[in-house]
Amino acid sequence: MTAPSPELSAPPPPPPSMRLRELVFGAACAAAVRAAARLGIADALADSPMTVEDLAAAVKTDPKPLRRLLRALSCYGVFAEGPDGTFGHTEMSRLLREDDPNSLRYISLWCTEPWTWDAWPKLDEAVRTGRNVVEDLYGKEFFVYLNEDAPESADVFNRAMTTSSEQSARDVAALLDLSGASSVADLGGGQGHVVASLLDKYPSMRGYLLDLPRVVENAVPRLRQGGDLADRTRIVPGDVRESVPVEADVYVIKNILEWDDGSTARLLRNVIEAGGPGTRVVVIENLVDDSPSMRFSTAMDLLLLLNVGGAKHTTASMTARLTEAGLTVGDVRPVNPYLHAFDCTVAG
Repeated sequence: MTAPSPELSAPPPPPPSMRLRELVFGAACAAAVRAAARLGIADALADSPMTVEDLAAAVKTDPKPLRRLLRALSCYGVFAEGPDGTFGHTEMSRLLREDDPNSLRYISLWCTEPWTWDAWPKLDEAVRTGRNVVEDLYGKEFFVYLNEDAPESADVFNRAMTTSSEQSARDVAALLDLSGASSVADLGGGQGHVVASLLDKYPSMRGYLLDLPRVVENAVPRLRQGGDLADRTRIVPGDVRESVPVEADVYVIKNILEWDDGSTARLLRNVIEAGGPGTRVVVIENLVDDSPSMRFSTAMDLLLLLNVGGAKHTTASMTARLTEAGLTVGDVRPVNPYLHAFDCTVAG
């Protein structure tokens, strides 16, 4: 067998000393992605590669530092530099476009918002105490701080959650077989993308959307008065940690059982009281094990510790939490590479 030519061989992995240097400069990589998103570089870059000068004119920057930013990002596969010094798109850079159907622009911004730069240096404190650091930093609970003192970050959060919900709602609806159920309630369901997808799949089903008033007032237009799903939808403003005032055949709980232990326990108790024995409860979460997205999910796990004192779950810890609450856990299946669904029933 002929050995591959040197120019086609993959470069050797960096030695541990260099890899550690790269890791401790991770903030530079995150900041570079954030800068590219805020400058709109991916949106300005055409399908064909562009010179730095033309790109700088399009995003109103100085060409020299823009080249340095693009060079740094291209090392990670975000944009690609050609032999002639032009820069073009890669699969990753296209995800920073606002018009891409799988866009991660607002997710990228949310994970690098100003408060994160205040909180990350205090991770050792959070690990020592097991408490969030945001309340000490700002004197307020995290979401109160966002909405009262950081409205731009609150807007980025809402946009990021909307993007994430739109993209995962299709996967959730494809996975769940709700045949035989006449009603479904999405708890903490944001703007209602999941419940809308389920109502599309099951034309005779009724849906309930429950979330905080400021969230559901921006529910997708299809669910609101005048929308094509409005006659089958009831929008219920409120805090599901305080009560679940609807009775449904199936309850969907997606990405909200990562709060502090007390909030999680209250929500599960409310669901069990609302549904009663035999009710189906589908819990959908990111996991920090058994997943191809572990680097992302474990990082998000640490971020949850910093901001709300919450945690992502392992399969075992999620199963234990649900069982302790009074649910019988059945199938556990992947929804997509970063979400798993726990199919449960309320114990008799």
